[in-house]
Amino acid sequence: MISGGITKFAKAHPDKDFRLMVKESFDYAMKDIPNLTLEMIDGSIGSYFSDHFTRQLKAASMVQDYLGLCPKPSKRIEGGGATGGLCLQSAWEAIASGRMEVCLAFGFETMSRVNTWKGNEFIAHASDTNFDYPVGGFYTGYYAMMVQRHMFEFGTTVEQMAMVSIKNHKNALYNPYAQSPIDLTIKDVRSSPMVATPLTILDCCQMSDGAAVAILASEKMAEKLCDKPVKITGVGCGTDCMRMADRPHGKVILLPHESEKDYKNLKYPGVHSFRGGRMAAKLAYQMAGIRNPSEDLDFIELHDAYSSSEIQTCEDLGLCKYGEGGNFVEMGYPFMPNIDYGLKFPKNRGKKIPVNPSGGLLACGHPVGATGIMQGVFAFWQLQGTTKKHLRNDTLQIKDAKRGLIHSHAGTGTYITVSIMERI
Repeated sequence: MISGGITKFAKAHPDKDFRLMVKESFDYAMKDIPNLTLEMIDGSIGSYFSDHFTRQLKAASMVQDYLGLCPKPSKRIEGGGATGGLCLQSAWEAIASGRMEVCLAFGFETMSRVNTWKGNEFIAHASDTNFDYPVGGFYTGYYAMMVQRHMFEFGTTVEQMAMVSIKNHKNALYNPYAQSPIDLTIKDVRSSPMVATPLTILDCCQMSDGAAVAILASEKMAEKLCDKPVKITGVGCGTDCMRMADRPHGKVILLPHESEKDYKNLKYPGVHSFRGGRMAAKLAYQMAGIRNPSEDLDFIELHDAYSSSEIQTCEDLGLCKYGEGGNFVEMGYPFMPNIDYGLKFPKNRGKKIPVNPSGGLLACGHPVGATGIMQGVFAFWQLQGTTKKHLRNDTLQIKDAKRGLIHSHAGTGTYITVSIMERI
């Protein structure tokens, strides 16, 4: 990756349509690499989740035109909540295959164009419309059910979930692109309106308007255009059955630092874990040579649509064993070391690995097609060591970060991507 840009995520951008939001992000990215011209961009990959929000089919084609990239190649990627992550990996594939030397990945969503209840209906269409949806299925309900099972089996607490919300909203205070920067307490989170027990509104990400772009290039072009390019060294993708009731039980998909005896009594995946996420992590780790993620990675940007799903995903990624995600949070491992969250943690028992220093979806917002690309841009800035330049403060800069992971998630774990990015 050689550059990236983000339009501020917000509840609404009534003054901007999707083309203008992408153009703002694109112009920002282009300014950072002044030697790159439009003529040098070989094509693009566009991502947005739903035609319903824009009320426009082929919206990515309109963006391609607006950016001045016609008649070059372009295609749209869609994969629910993982749309942005799939887009970034598709752009990487275009470069890795040799088809392109420079590829633009752009994503957007304009979710404010409909009422909240209508937006939730559109999002619910990403479940099985012949099975789950007709009986009232909606995503906060699905995730509430999952975490209820996680709490029952593993003893996860609502206070541990609240700590995730506190962390991510506090991190966002230092991120000018974030939608919901707030300083919270456990009481604040638990006393906020209940959406689906035990998830309160502060345990849930918000629908948003926003856009993000990433510019990827071959090593040859990256050397010419960028002083500090960042290499994508591992990509992985996993899937699972649309209906959770169809998911079979079996052995845990093991990561390099695990053994079967770690999980001899675990019923897997159940509804408490994302089998597709574990597969995506396994493939990305193999490709990047990751032996132990807690030791080999310096930070994670993951898909925390809910505070509970961050806990679940930390387990899927192998940052801790299955069942230990709540304790992983309570011990303070995923918190930034230089920020006072108003929480007390035990003395450090090992390496901390900040999770969602950007604020994640909980605090940044979730304009679906842009989210996975936004994660990539933040990881890019972290690995470049340029967060002070782009965020206008250096609070979120992780000292000497060499390797990071980004994770994008759709449905109840039906599409999941994991990508590993490294400083060169």
